[in-house]
Amino acid sequence: MGLLTYVAVAAGAGGAVISAPIVLGAIGFTSAGIAAGSYAASMMSAAAVANGGGVAAGSVVAVLQSAGMAGLSTATTAALASAGGTAGGLVALLI
Repeated sequence: MGLLTYVAVAAGAGGAVISAPIVLGAIGFTSAGIAAGSYAASMMSAAAVANGGGVAAGSVVAVLQSAGMAGLSTATTAALASAGGTAGGLVALLI
């Protein structure tokens, strides 16, 4: 593996971990709850309609809101870093 591969893997891993909380906030999963009129609000509305009025525990909306409010767990951070590093490595192979 060359230097470019190592740099791409590190950039992918770091970028994924750093950008995840920013992206969650941008789409409406904030520490104060789901932002009105946001993409997250429409996701929550669709989930509630599909489940008869409530958002199911463990659903995508519930998990993302939990991450938006409490931050990412260690396991989630590790998974994001792994996925980002893999993506970075694949990009390095294409270059």
